[in-house]
Amino acid sequence: MNRTVSNASVKCVRDAGLAAVIFPCLYSVLFVVALILNSLAAWVFFKIPNSSTFVVFLKNVVVADMLMTLTIPVRVISDAGMGSWQLRAFHCRYSAVLFYMTMYISILLMGAISLDRYLKIVRPFGKCALQQVRVGQILSGAIWVVMLSLALPNVLLSNQPMQAHNDKCTAMKSAAGMAWHEGFSYFCQVIFWGTLALMTVCYTLISKKVYESYKSSKSSSQAASRKTKAKVFIVLAVFSVCFAPYHFTRVPYTLSQTGSMVSDCWTQNALYVTKKTTLWLSAANVCLDPLIYVFLCGMFRKRLAAALCRRSVPSSATESRVETCSQVEMSQMVQSVGDPPEAVCKTV
Repeated sequence: MNRTVSNASVKCVRDAGLAAVIFPCLYSVLFVVALILNSLAAWVFFKIPNSSTFVVFLKNVVVADMLMTLTIPVRVISDAGMGSWQLRAFHCRYSAVLFYMTMYISILLMGAISLDRYLKIVRPFGKCALQQVRVGQILSGAIWVVMLSLALPNVLLSNQPMQAHNDKCTAMKSAAGMAWHEGFSYFCQVIFWGTLALMTVCYTLISKKVYESYKSSKSSSQAASRKTKAKVFIVLAVFSVCFAPYHFTRVPYTLSQTGSMVSDCWTQNALYVTKKTTLWLSAANVCLDPLIYVFLCGMFRKRLAAALCRRSVPSSATESRVETCSQVEMSQMVQSVGDPPEAVCKTV
């Protein structure tokens, strides 16, 4: 990487007035909401035993979302310019790296959940190795280890002193750090678009299976069929709306940061504001994930209601219905195909 070109690109002074006022406010609201929702989600999920790969994956999503949420206050203070240069350096070297790492861990886990839901439909009796709880735990651990290993060089190679006249995080990176930053950004693009493709295929096949179930059972409830399809695709819709705009913006923004793309100062500032806007939209996913649990998961709703009302849930009910939705939905969806309850519930 040509460090001289990169240094030339940072001479453009950012118009940070908008970012220093609006985005700290938006992230502050996001932090409060996300902290409350994810704390409730963690409280509920960690009372449910690891009886399936689905529960294992969801618990890891909750952990990733919570860690991502906890990085937001540092981002707020740093973006608002209220902290010292040491805090800004801490954000660039550690907090921002953790933010992105947990975001892509969550993306990979959502892909794993999609595959798990598809397998539960086509192989409802758990004959596939990927449906075993132990395999789910190993896969989740591998995702954390791989992403941590890939993110660590962004910490180690951000070893240049923070400059008073240049608060860009890329200014702290060495030449090797800039090269790794660019390569890691491209790899994250592969993660997102690959996961999106996997989710699209899985949920399309799941929707087809559900439709065939209704058709075979000669169900006259078209409203119920539409409701089920909406539930099947809600996660895919949320995933696309939150993450797709950011990943469209990320490549040109990274190229402008590393000097690989020659652009004028106005273009760099426009890319910066667009990147900040779409990144906030991606971060908003930590607020939507808990709402998805409530919308799709009958057992989660039951546990949450019991916890809020200080009622206990019988252990027998927990063991037998960890993966079940409402009995009405279950009977409608499996009437003709004979799948067990866990095969069609929690289609996340």
